Amino acid sequence: MILETEAVKQPVVGVAVSRRPEDLSILKTPGCAAALWHRQPEAGFQTWIDALDPQHLPDGRVVLHRGSVHRALNELCDIAGTPQCGEREQLIEDATALSVIFADLMDAQYLRVRLQAVTTNACRKFHIDAITARLVCTYRGTGTQYGTSPDRTDPARVFTVPTGAPILLRGSLWPETPAAGLLHRSPPIEGTDETRLVLVIDPNTDPEKAR
Repeated sequence: MILETEAVKQPVVGVAVSRRPEDLSILKTPGCAAALWHRQPEAGFQTWIDALDPQHLPDGRVVLHRGSVHRALNELCDIAGTPQCGEREQLIEDATALSVIFADLMDAQYLRVRLQAVTTNACRKFHIDAITARLVCTYRGTGTQYGTSPDRTDPARVFTVPTGAPILLRGSLWPETPAAGLLHRSPPIEGTDETRLVLVIDPNTDPEKAR
């Protein structure tokens, strides 16, 4: 499978690009290590979130039933003092919609949802997560970076997911081992004054284990 977008001009084996959210089910295709929904954020929304004071970016993690995501995200925005406006609702609605897409794909009733403001080199080493699969969407700042490396050393070439584009990544617990050797990391931003806002969604089989 080949990914080739405006932001990524070189082909990446094992990564599939989707132009529609319903096509993200390609993640279940043999040999597909990741699926990316290539979309462009609305200019007005991106201007708003990029200009928002970092202290008002929602930040938290919860384990909850799939039907409770919208309420939980609204509460995180209230706690952070995210201004009440159409762009705030757009953020909440979009993150909720992504949780529904992911829950349907993974047949998951419970999810681990993290919406986090990041200013450090969190998860800066290339790795494969010890989960079945994960959805990551960077609403603000530099997106997730990835590359192929069969022996799990740092990839020779590194690619960056466009801001606002969700990527679904298989983890090491996926029943089929991806052949592509796809690794990913958070971009190193420490010392740059950049603040990212990242949504991470995992399936959660045990809702009692909230962490």
